Amino acid sequence: MSAQSRRNFLKLSGGAFALGSFAGAPAFAQSPPVKIGVLAARSGVLASIGECALATVQWWADGVNKAGGILGRKVELVVEEEGNPKETAERFRKLALRDNVEMVTGLISTGSGLSVGPIAEELKTIWMSWDATTQKDVEETLPNPKYSFRSTDNEVEGLMASLLTVKHFKGKIKTVANLGTDYSYGRNMWETFMAMMKKYDMGVTPVADLWVKVGTTDLTTFVASLQQAKPDLIMSSLLFTDAFIFVKQAHAAGLTGASKLVMPAGGFQLNEMKKQYTPEGMILGHNSMYFEAPNASPLLKEFVAYYRGKTGLFPHVEADRAYSAVESWKAGVEKAAKQTSGKWPSKDDIIKAIEGISVESLGGTFSYRPDHIPDCNFYMGFTTHNNPYDIVTISPVETLNTRDYQKPAGADFFKWIQAKQFPNLS
Repeated sequence: MSAQSRRNFLKLSGGAFALGSFAGAPAFAQSPPVKIGVLAARSGVLASIGECALATVQWWADGVNKAGGILGRKVELVVEEEGNPKETAERFRKLALRDNVEMVTGLISTGSGLSVGPIAEELKTIWMSWDATTQKDVEETLPNPKYSFRSTDNEVEGLMASLLTVKHFKGKIKTVANLGTDYSYGRNMWETFMAMMKKYDMGVTPVADLWVKVGTTDLTTFVASLQQAKPDLIMSSLLFTDAFIFVKQAHAAGLTGASKLVMPAGGFQLNEMKKQYTPEGMILGHNSMYFEAPNASPLLKEFVAYYRGKTGLFPHVEADRAYSAVESWKAGVEKAAKQTSGKWPSKDDIIKAIEGISVESLGGTFSYRPDHIPDCNFYMGFTTHNNPYDIVTISPVETLNTRDYQKPAGADFFKWIQAKQFPNLS
């Protein structure tokens, strides 16, 4: 992404979407602003993801303020950088203790989530995550949080990609290869994929197991290894800049024509999935938001038009993750305030309210389970060049809801998927 495009991200403001007003707002009209801490990655391999999320939160805050604020109080964002887990934990503490924010939103990396989750509980500070989980592999390390609201489990899009593979390729593939991002997310995805291949008796043999260090920009040696292995299908969990670099280099080497591709999280890089090198017929996931979703809501259409107009880019899933986090907190504050006789609600009251509500987000209806893990829609499909853009889109668009495809609280993931009868994808 160019420096100009990154600057355009941060200029997003003045969203015109209509936000619900709250009848008790005047009681707080003279109160200080509502300070919301934001931990956003704005540099390195996470930049394009974090900047999209930050821009969305800024758009949301501007819209809230134009509509009169939250209970009459204007929103003020206090932004810090998501860095490595240690740095991020320190910045979380700063936001909570020095800046006295009402809550903190943000985080993409699982490593950051594992670091921040326990601190949120210790400091009794509400944390509304964008994408970070508190999972180690597929095991939940924070099973009963009070103040931490995490992301969906990493395995959901792995399950969806596996089910599409079973549906469309059973009997057509014999060998598979892994090209994974070398940290917990990638490990989860590959283990999930292979467990599902076994569950559905796909009879496939792994012929390559390759791991890409985060930040790698030259994947030619990985492409060469895959060419030598000659897999019928490549399952790749790449989602940073390495995702489109791989597709580009694989295309140049002729690999995209020789092997089927499955990229459950490649939609994070949709702006760089150009038709000139991205093949049709690749399974591509867009996680919890797709900019051209069937029956797109007025909210999504408005946001996409606004975002396109400001940046020239297409918004990806992190916009939905950021919006759903802050909108859920706002809805919780407003619901809780109805029970507090004109007082600003306590954190406990807000938490209880968040647990019992659903909000309309960019990807559809969004809500939190009692264990503070979301339920929402996921989108995935086969790439096509049949569109007016220079990037690939997906058709048909498959949609699932996590209520049917995310393990229940406390469940052993691999035992659950072996026993689970998954609903058929359309």
